[in-house]
Amino acid sequence: MGITAFNPSYDDMFFAQLQNELDERAALGLLRTRRTLDTPQSSDIVVDGKPYLAFSSNDYLGLANHPHLIAALQQGAQQWGVGAGAAHLVSGHFAPHHQLEHQLADFVGKPAALLFSTGYMANLGVVQALVSKADTVFADKLNHASLNDAMLLSRAQVKRFRHGDMEQLAEMLVQTASGRKLIITDAVFSMDGDIAPLPELLALCEQYDAWLLVDDAHGFGVLGEQGSGSLSHIGIASPRIIYMATLGKAAGVSGAFVAAEQVVIDTLINHARSYVYTTATPPALSVALSESLRLIAQGDEKRAHLQSLISQLCNGLSDLPWQLMPSHTAIQPLLIGDNQQTLQLSEELRERGIWVAAIRPPTVPQGTARLRITLSAAHSAEDIETLIEALHELAQ
Repeated sequence: MGITAFNPSYDDMFFAQLQNELDERAALGLLRTRRTLDTPQSSDIVVDGKPYLAFSSNDYLGLANHPHLIAALQQGAQQWGVGAGAAHLVSGHFAPHHQLEHQLADFVGKPAALLFSTGYMANLGVVQALVSKADTVFADKLNHASLNDAMLLSRAQVKRFRHGDMEQLAEMLVQTASGRKLIITDAVFSMDGDIAPLPELLALCEQYDAWLLVDDAHGFGVLGEQGSGSLSHIGIASPRIIYMATLGKAAGVSGAFVAAEQVVIDTLINHARSYVYTTATPPALSVALSESLRLIAQGDEKRAHLQSLISQLCNGLSDLPWQLMPSHTAIQPLLIGDNQQTLQLSEELRERGIWVAAIRPPTVPQGTARLRITLSAAHSAEDIETLIEALHELAQ
């Protein structure tokens, strides 16, 4: 029996189409490329051999290279190895996983918690497990891509409301008479840095018998009492709230967790596909994260320093020709608008040894390309002044 001949013309056309699509993205200033860090994550990094002052990571408390976490990870690997070897429901659920889940639940004031490999997988798992065809998801239009993908994969009916528009959301809820109702929102919006109107969202949940999924990827560790997150920062609590936070940003390590009522967690253990059908994270990571929780709880001084840096930056950039979007969080977006101009500013900052990411569509809406400045407790006041001076020079 002969082997099917390789058809170069077909494959050449296929590759040419892909290249044409990439070329079109490049012409629009939308092509994405990677740069390689040659140092650990820090406020000072080396990228492709060149040193930079970095304002582009989500390491908000400066824990990603903390010696206590490094030591904890080493100790965890020594005791538990470097891989889980199986899914949680097979033979991959280790004592450090179990302990960390209890610690996380206590830390955010929920009855139970469940670890996921990433925040993306957590959001996919929660939404898919809790709603289906007969149900409706209500989503803020500026939600993170993981929440958007999750609601589409759930096959529930999707209704998206204007960013922060509670009147429009209320109208949508009134018009939805049957099925489960799940409102999903970022707590701190990752590209704008503003905080969702969580009390108003919860009030609507109570009025219309809905659940509220809060993605606190950018609030956990930074906001609230002892860094316990946006719910604590706002001062709300309810069994209706399903809380998700990531562990690779302010916590400095990797992974994510969902905290909720025990019946919700049990449902996820049985039905969240991104939990059931994936290998567990290495237990050594949970050992490191237990230490990270301790550092977060004791991190009031770091959080106060971060807030002072945020104020310094906002004051220093208030007179630029570009608008600093309203945000009191570590995410400080400088709205430029044009894709190519945003890329050019980012490149000119790099030439001055400063690393700030250029964010363009489709990550943000058309016409709202921006420099996404992110601050860390690892920065100094001198670092902030360096950035302020550079941006003023470029503005002239």
